[in-house]
This record gives sequence, C-alpha cells and structure tokens, in this order.
Amino acid sequence: MNLNELQKTFTDNGQKVADLRAEMQAMAVNDDVTVEQIEAKKAEVANAVAKRDLAKENLDAATAEMAKEVVDTKAQPLTKSEANQKASFVDDFKKMVTGDQSFMNSVNSTIDENGTNAGLTIPQDIQTTINTLKRQYESLEELVRVEKVGTLSGSRVYEKWSDVTPLVNLDADDAEIGEIDAPKLTLIKYLIKRYAGIQTVTNTLLKDTAENILAWLTSWVAKKVVVTRNQAIIAQLDKQPKKETVAKFDDIKDLVAKIDPAIEGTSTFLTNQAGYVALSKVKTGTGAYLIEKDVTQPNTYTLLGHVIKVVSDKWLPDVAGVHPLYFGDLSQAITLFDRENMSIVTTNVGGNAFTTDTTKLRVIDRFDVQPTDSDAYVVGSFSAVADQVFNLPASSGK
Repeated sequence: MNLNELQKTFTDNGQKVADLRAEMQAMAVNDDVTVEQIEAKKAEVANAVAKRDLAKENLDAATAEMAKEVVDTKAQPLTKSEANQKASFVDDFKKMVTGDQSFMNSVNSTIDENGTNAGLTIPQDIQTTINTLKRQYESLEELVRVEKVGTLSGSRVYEKWSDVTPLVNLDADDAEIGEIDAPKLTLIKYLIKRYAGIQTVTNTLLKDTAENILAWLTSWVAKKVVVTRNQAIIAQLDKQPKKETVAKFDDIKDLVAKIDPAIEGTSTFLTNQAGYVALSKVKTGTGAYLIEKDVTQPNTYTLLGHVIKVVSDKWLPDVAGVHPLYFGDLSQAITLFDRENMSIVTTNVGGNAFTTDTTKLRVIDRFDVQPTDSDAYVVGSFSAVADQVFNLPASSGK
C-alpha cells in the first residue's frame, strides 16, 4: 500500500470505531437490548479498535520510512557557486534599493523576453525558502498538479475520461475481430502569464541587516504568490458548468458519490471560513459533530473521511450568503504550469516613491493554470446543512 492508501485505511477504521461507539450509546437508552447484544457490540468495538490501532502502526511505519528518504534542502549547505550567487543577490538588492547609479544603469540595459526591465532573478535557495513558506499559508497549489516548464507556451495531451466498453465475445473460432473504441484524447494548451505586485519599503527596513531584509522579502513574496495562485486556481474551478445544492447531510454523501471510486480516496473538500463554520455545527443522528479532527495530523479536520481545506473568506467569498463547497481530486482536475522565473525590481523615484522618500519593490511571478479533467471534481453550495435525523427503536414499555 502507498501512503495515501494507508492513510485512508486508518481514517476508515477510525470512522468505524466512532460509528460503533455511537451505536453503543444508542443501545444504552433502548430497553429491548439484551445482555448478549451488548456483549457482542463490545466485542465488535474492541475488534474495530484493534484494526484501527494496527492501521495507525502501519501508517506511522510507512511515514517514518519515507522521512528517511526525504532530503531536507534547508539542511544542505550551499555550494560555493550558490553561496556566491546569494551574496551577489543581497549586494545587488542593496544597490537597487539605495539607488546605486552605476548598478541601475547596468540593470536598465537588461530587458527580459516580455520587454520589461529584468531586475533581479531570485536565487534558488531563496526560492526554496519561499516555497517552504508558501505551504504555511493554506496554498491550494498543494492540491493541484504542478508542472515546471521552461517555455512561455506549450501544450500537453491528456486522456479524456470516457466510458470503456467491454471486448466483443467471438462465438466462432474464425470470426473476424472488429475495431474497438479508441481512447479519447484532449489537447491542453498553456500560455505563461505574468502576475505582479508592488510593496512600499520604508527606509527603516532598508537600513536593517541583509538577513532581516531577506527574511522580510521571502515572507512577503510567499504570501503574495499564495494569494495570487489560489485566486487563479479557484477561477478555473468555478468554470464547472453544473453546481449542486447541498441542504442536508445526505446531500453531502451524494456529492461524494458523483466522484469515480478510483479517485474518491484521494479527494478532498474545499470551502471558505464561513462554510467551514457552518459545517462544523452540523451533527449526526447520534449527536456527534459531522466534522472530525484527524488524530494523525494537527489542525487537520475531516468530513466523511476526507480532509477539508479552508480558504479565507476574503479570497473565496460567499455569493449572496451561499457558501462554496468543492469536492474531488484537484490534482486530476487542474494543472499549474510554473515558469519558476520570479524576479524583483525596485525604484526610489517612480510612483510616489520620490515624494514620500520611500522605495517601491515589484515582484513578478510567472505561471498559468489550466483545467485537465472536469469529471475529477464537483462544485456545490449551501447556506445551511440540516442535522441528520436518527430514529431510535421504539421502546417496548418494559
């Protein structure tokens, strides 16, 4: 089993334990339940707990084994060439923000392929730090497929999901074999776009140490990139033509059922803050909350065994009081083509920098987001989800 399958096995077994314990709670108020039934249910719960714990041991062992194989890029010392590149970047950055005339003249003579001042390309080790920080800001990029590209445009061929028909049964030994349906292919084209943002830098910051300047720069860039890429991903997700309305617990189950079983195990829920709060108040028929905490991952919650990803209301807002709810395997549905050519330029004259005695810093990120499989996810919406109704067996009056 791979890590995802082990994770799903553990989650499913944990859900089974929760369900069985809820059944035991219901038995406690049922006068018709016999001692034999109670003992049988206790044995069933103990068996489920043992299976859950075994699944947890297998998951922990696989996670530990994988951790041994992962190379921590932050712990690796820079090569001499990389160290020189970083030192040069810091030195050039200081010259840019302080308006060193000879350096600015050399920068102004460099033009990129889009006819824009090229500025400074961010070194690899700083880029790695930015990518590490991005994962701390609820980046949806972690959910979609990311392909690194080195050209401004290109295309990829994907197999289009379609019904597969069985082979024909040939009754006669000499029967002629006919043609079969061929895989349906679709062409996905990408065109790298430029996304940019400007930040005003105070003179106090510019007088600080190189390490503090770099720490601020990487943190700011990471946040801007996450927000920008999240917005582009959500824009593609919203192009799904059919949207489902969710009003009760069973509607959420129906939403899950629309995804092919082959990818349901790797699918996740996605909503905004307001949607998460609304879902967190929904209760099952036994009185337990519908959303559960994932005991294997801190600050991670699941719905029907699937992880819930939450995006700020500011970037994924409600529409007319209705909360968004996506479900599916976004790595199958969306591809982000990453040019990995991030750069920065500064000016202490342009805009209102001259009159405010500040420096303007511009960051440019280059990528494109394209849909690859519209059947890999579904889009729903809800204003409120009713609690599940659970009818206890009628009491015999004994």
